[in-house]
Parts: sequence; C-alpha cells; structure tokens
Amino acid sequence: MSAPFRICLVDDDDSARISIERVLVSEGYAVSCHRTGESGLADALEAEFDCVLTDLRMPGVSGIELVAQLQRELPNLPVVLMTAHGTTDIAIEATRQGAFDYVVKPFEMEDLLTRLGRACAAGRRGREMIALGPVTPEAVDGPSLIGQSRAMQEVCKELGRAAGRPVPVLILGETGTGKELVARALWQHGDRRSRAFVAVNCAAIPPNLLETELFGYERGAFTGADVRRIGRFEQAHGGTLFLDEIGDLQPETQAKLLRVLQERVISRVGGRETIPVDVRVIAATHRDLPAMVAAGAFREDLWYRLNVVTIRLPPLRERREDIPPLVVYFVRRFGPDLGGTTAIEPEAVRLLGGLPWPGNVRELENVVKRLLLMAHGYPITRDMAAAATSGAQPGNAAGVSGRTLSALCREVLEDADRGGPSAAAAAFALLERELLEQAMASSGGNITRTAQLLGWSRVTVREKLKLHGLRAEATE
Repeated sequence: MSAPFRICLVDDDDSARISIERVLVSEGYAVSCHRTGESGLADALEAEFDCVLTDLRMPGVSGIELVAQLQRELPNLPVVLMTAHGTTDIAIEATRQGAFDYVVKPFEMEDLLTRLGRACAAGRRGREMIALGPVTPEAVDGPSLIGQSRAMQEVCKELGRAAGRPVPVLILGETGTGKELVARALWQHGDRRSRAFVAVNCAAIPPNLLETELFGYERGAFTGADVRRIGRFEQAHGGTLFLDEIGDLQPETQAKLLRVLQERVISRVGGRETIPVDVRVIAATHRDLPAMVAAGAFREDLWYRLNVVTIRLPPLRERREDIPPLVVYFVRRFGPDLGGTTAIEPEAVRLLGGLPWPGNVRELENVVKRLLLMAHGYPITRDMAAAATSGAQPGNAAGVSGRTLSALCREVLEDADRGGPSAAAAAFALLERELLEQAMASSGGNITRTAQLLGWSRVTVREKLKLHGLRAEATE
C-alpha cells in the first residue's frame, strides 16, 4: 500500500509552523515538524521524506544552508523555500544551488499546496528505482519496465548501452508506451544518477510560457515578472533534463534549444547574461519527427543533434505476450490501495490480452485500476473485465443519473445474481463516480471546492478523479 507523501517542515515561527502543519495534515500529508534548521537537517538525512519545506531565514542553519547541505547529501530530495519580500534574490540563488521551488510570503495556501504537490511527486519518483525485467515481489513496490518480449528486450539492451554515454537520447513511441519511464531508467542507470532529474512536458505548457519555463526570466522581462526566476535548464545543471513531447516545440524555442545543445549556454528571457549549463538532454515524442522535418515543421539541425541515440518503444499491440505480466504487475502494485484484492481470474487476463489497447500501457493500467475498484476486494472476474472494457459499467449501467436509488440497487442485485460482480461493489463504484461528476459540475471543476463538498482531502479527490477517468477540466 503506497504511503502518504512525507514532508519535513522547518520553521522557527511557531504560529506559522503549526498553521501550515494543520493544513498539510488535513490534505493527507504526513508531516515532521522542526523549529531549527539543525534538527530539520538531521531528520531529513536520517529519515525518508518526499519533500522538505523550510523557511529561508532562521537562527543557526538557514534555509539556504539547508539547501546546500541536502544538495550534497540527497540531491534528489526536493526543497521548497518560504521567503519574505526583499529576500527573493537569496531564494533565487538557493534555487540555483538546487532548491526545487520557493514561495514568497504572504502566500496563498493553494499556491503552496500546488508547489508541494509537484515537489513531493518529483521526490517520490526520484526514489523509485525503475526495475527492468519480469514481475518480482521487489518490482511490485515501484515502477517497472515489464516485458519479456523480444521487442522489450531490445529496448532494455539499448537502454543499458545508452545510459552511461554523455550524449542526448531520443525516445520515440506512441502515447502511453512508457517514454518517461525509460527516461528515468536512463538517468538512474547513468553516471548522473546522483544529480537532479527534471522533467518538462512541452505539450502541457502553453507555447508563450514554455520559453520562460525552460530558460527562466529576469525581473521586468514582461508584465507580471516581479522577480527573477530560473528555468528548468538551470535547475537541472549537472543532472538530466527530460523534454517530453519535444515535437510540440515552436520554431523559436527549437532554435534556442539547438543553441543549448551546441554551445551549452542559455540566456534568460529579458536578460543579456550568458549562463553556462551542464545538462544531459533526453527527449521524447509520439510524433513522426522525420516527416515533420520534411514538412519544415521541425528543424533538421535540431533533429540531427537529438538523434544521436534513439530508443523506439513498441506499442502494446506489437508485444501482446507482455500483457499478462503487465496485468499481474498492476493488480499486485495497486490492489492493496484500491480495495484490497491482488487476484484476477485467468479468463479475465486472457480477455484483456486480446484487446487492441490504442492507449497502450497507460490505458491498460487505468483499466486495471478501474477493475480493482469494481472488485471491491474480491477477485477480478472475466465479466468485470468485459464490462470495464466495453465502455459500460456492470449491469450495462453507464451511470446513475436518471434512475432512482431503488432502481439502481435492483439492477446491480439482478446483475450479481446472473454471475456479475458483487452488488455492493457495483453500486459503490457507480455512486462514487456519479458523486464526483456532480460535485465537479457544481464546483465548476475546482478540486478544492469538490473536496469540501465531498468531505475528502484534495489528494483523495485527485486520486478518485484519475481512477474514474474524470480528470479533464479540473482546476486547483
């Protein structure tokens, strides 16, 4: 069962520390509090945390000294700084030294929670070693590249050959094939594994903001640029930068990326200073880059720079023999969190193995999670798998709307009597999804308001949205 994110909170202000701790605990975080930098540093080095949240100015060991020490000892433990107006230059320097992010007091708690969520997720991923090979009890505890097919064995061999080379790597594959997993494996098995791994999804950031995200900006560079911020290249200095969906880069950003690869320097937006960076770039895309080059949509010189080592990930339909071990892996990994079952009938596995899976491994993972919710602690049956993959819930019920509670109960009981999943499991899954849909509609897609309506934490709401496939249009 996955543990809640653990945060080491360091602040000499008792009132602020207690207030922040109360909010974090209510959001589902496990928090260890410290009044001094010395005790916080000792705890961070001794215990296992996903993130450190620290004030900047404290007696004794300051926040910037905490960052420097942790960067030397635990470079992949994210540190988020809390700083007052007038000390942002120090915070920027701390970020250059390895701090993950910072917030300026007085800050909105929603802003802090958003930044902490990203930091904790990055810290957890940084600790999870990517296992290569068959499903083992050890591999179930973390992310794994599962597959004994010839195609996946070739991927693993190429990964091993490329991991230690100081050259760019280009990962090609359809959406959902596991490109970021391969990128993290390259980092973890390479000679930069003790330094930062920074991931940027180029398709998820608006084109007009991507340049500032990658290269940072100077104060006054544009309206709203009140303080200087460093970009992802500077954050990844000495480590690895993963650029996902690089085929979505605009021509101007492509030109700047080419300069970084050629000259190993960057310039912040609105700045004149040339800043040297030592970064290994791993790029990935689902697009056909050679076709884009031919069409003039992607720079040919950038393509040549990136295409030093290429790893091609096969779609799931081309390695069907890997589907059964993938299903077993997902059931064992997520079962304890999603109802308690770690069992699935062979007939259900065979049914899943015969489907086309256009969304590849990601789609298979989401379907298995849905099945675990439907099973409600009981073994997953073939009927459940058929219902989950046909676009209909058990009992041919697409939802709850339009039916009375009595009618819903009668339908799921009749379906259970015909050999379908347990009535309670089916009803709970349907009602939970309907509650989420209506709460999201009522709140205008706001996660915080949805959490208040349902009496859940924001963390729980985000997890349930993902499990029920209702994540679109959600805001913080």
